[in-house]
Amino acid sequence: MATATTADPTMSAPAAPADRIAPRRLIAFLIMVFGMFMSILDIQIVSASLSEIQAGLSASSSEVSWVQTAYLIAEVIAIPLSGFLSRALGTRLLFAISAAGFTISSFLCGFASSIEQMIVWRALQGFLGAGMIPTVFASAYTVFPRSKFNVVGPIIGLVATLAPTVGPTVGGYITDAMSWHWLFFVNIPPGILITVGVLALVDFDEPHFELLDRFDWWGLLFMAGFLGSLEYVLEEGPQYEWLQDTSVAIFAAVCAVSAVCFFWRVLTVDEPIVDLYAFGDRNFTVGCLLQFCIGIGLYGLTYIYPRYLAEVRGYSALMIGETMFVSGVTMFLMAPVVGRLMVKIDMRLIIAFGLVIFAIGSYQMTGITRDYDFWELFVPQVLRGVGMMCAMVPTNNIALGTLAPDRVKNASGLFNLMRNLGGAVGLAVINQVLNDRTDLHISRLHERVTWGNATAVETLNMLQQKLQGMGDSALMAMKQLSQIVHRQAVVMGYGDAFFMLTCFYIALSFMVMLLKKPSSPMAGGGDAH
Repeated sequence: MATATTADPTMSAPAAPADRIAPRRLIAFLIMVFGMFMSILDIQIVSASLSEIQAGLSASSSEVSWVQTAYLIAEVIAIPLSGFLSRALGTRLLFAISAAGFTISSFLCGFASSIEQMIVWRALQGFLGAGMIPTVFASAYTVFPRSKFNVVGPIIGLVATLAPTVGPTVGGYITDAMSWHWLFFVNIPPGILITVGVLALVDFDEPHFELLDRFDWWGLLFMAGFLGSLEYVLEEGPQYEWLQDTSVAIFAAVCAVSAVCFFWRVLTVDEPIVDLYAFGDRNFTVGCLLQFCIGIGLYGLTYIYPRYLAEVRGYSALMIGETMFVSGVTMFLMAPVVGRLMVKIDMRLIIAFGLVIFAIGSYQMTGITRDYDFWELFVPQVLRGVGMMCAMVPTNNIALGTLAPDRVKNASGLFNLMRNLGGAVGLAVINQVLNDRTDLHISRLHERVTWGNATAVETLNMLQQKLQGMGDSALMAMKQLSQIVHRQAVVMGYGDAFFMLTCFYIALSFMVMLLKKPSSPMAGGGDAH
């Protein structure tokens, strides 16, 4: 409840107290937002340049994938833990430790000389940096007066959606201009400034160090086993045939046992490591479900577009980033618009509108061909940006903005965890769909591309004539025709994945009916401050 009491002085101006934000607090909050941006951005910056890191560290493709997996596993464990640590250490100390730890581990990642070192430092970077994300969300909904939620809500919503979207652009540019080492070194100057700025300016609440005496180590162990194993299974499952692979099966078993122990522990211990009772609030529970599903689209499309552009179009990391930048610009322009709309329109309608627009953008991609380029992707990406901002920002406000201040810190960790888990599930499902549907289309196309198919024979003859005098032209023509068939099957698989997302988000738009109508964000008073 410290946040409620410390918030009062900044709202005690004689004129319109509910509408005033102290400049010091606003600057401190914006510094924290930038730290959150840096933490979320880091995962996508690196993903755009994994091949360069693989070459630089002489790693295999399976080893280099752990550069991402280690970060994600560590982050998904640390995010729900932040609620307890934020109450024990206070916002100021927790955020400063997170920012400093993230900066130091970035420095170590940049100087890593082997893949083993890189994986260790990336796990440390993910674990330490993760605390910044839910802390910003919690601060937004406890420090500021409720009448300002339509301002602070779009800021954090923009950062949470924009960072993953522009990551490939930034990562591609840095790698092309300098080297992969600078993907990590670029975090150091802002990391130092953020740490110093937070220590100097943040005064949102008081720490309660006595809570550390009751820290539930068993709860942490079970949570790490549950969430870490779940993330591993979702990351590695699609490429290793799920439970047919020994390591995936073992981690699935660890996940199941740890989950049972974790839920038993948090529901019976006096001071649980994660407070699940926030799920007793209907809007928070439905908001978490929406956040989980929005995470599928946010991270799923940030994965599927670059994969198509690299695999089918042969784009470089920088070219992919330039193409993807359209969504980022759209989100940036939509943030203030959504903030204004939340004051005038029922937020549930804005969420439903966003989900439908997102579905329309995905539907436009169901007819994808191997010739889709910047302009063919332009409108779908604009719709994606509009839809994502309209869906995410009001969901944040409805889920967290109506909770009592003493519940927000724990709830924020759970809420952000849902987005990350949604992303992990989305990537696993999309990978599985792409693999299965591509195999199906290959078998169907092979049945049609036979000697009885006039178009196939004509194409084969044309290829053979083109390759005359270059060796065994008949064999080379057959290989090229096989590659064309495979590429077409891959493209058809992408179309199927987009169609799946279209149906999913149309159905999801009806979930907003489960939300209770929130009171107007411009109304003063209420729980939120």
